[in-house]
Amino acid sequence: MSDQPGTPFDTIESAQEYIDLLLEAIEETRRDVSTEIRLSTGANQERRIEALQLVALNLNKLSCHITKSRRILNDLRTLRRLLFQERKAPAQAAESQTRAAGVA
Repeated sequence: MSDQPGTPFDTIESAQEYIDLLLEAIEETRRDVSTEIRLSTGANQERRIEALQLVALNLNKLSCHITKSRRILNDLRTLRRLLFQERKAPAQAAESQTRAAGVA
């Protein structure tokens, strides 16, 4: 097996980049829908406004889910770093700082 990523989703970091792009697209669409709701006026536009409001509601729900996914990915990245010692544990970091202060 190769250690090199084969697809854009082989690493947590690349998945985070995708999630960030997805959130940007959702936010842009939310702004567009809000603008469309404000611009839609008149009695014959009621169904359109209701449909746009439903779209806005679903975009809000999607945004919440994607935000939660981003947090979960961040937690997974932190845990991976701790498990594979890519990041020093808090106790080790404090010990290193104490040693450095004593040497200096």
